[in-house]
Amino acid sequence: MLSFIVTLPLQPVKGVISLAALIQRQVEEEMHNPAAIRRGIEELEEARARGEITAEEEEQAQQALIDRLTGSP
Repeated sequence: MLSFIVTLPLQPVKGVISLAALIQRQVEEEMHNPAAIRRGIEELEEARARGEITAEEEEQAQQALIDRLTGSP
């Protein structure tokens, strides 16, 4: 019972840490999700078709997405 009373003030901190870990896992999953990478490439293709970016910019952005998928720096 005494340990519960002593650790009670730390519970919000533990909750924030758990939430941060959960958010980090979700972000990492989304960053390495092939479907998300494919959506990004499709968006780049559409932006190129609309003339919003150049072919070189599209290629660089696509390479960055592929690097993100493969884990390359």
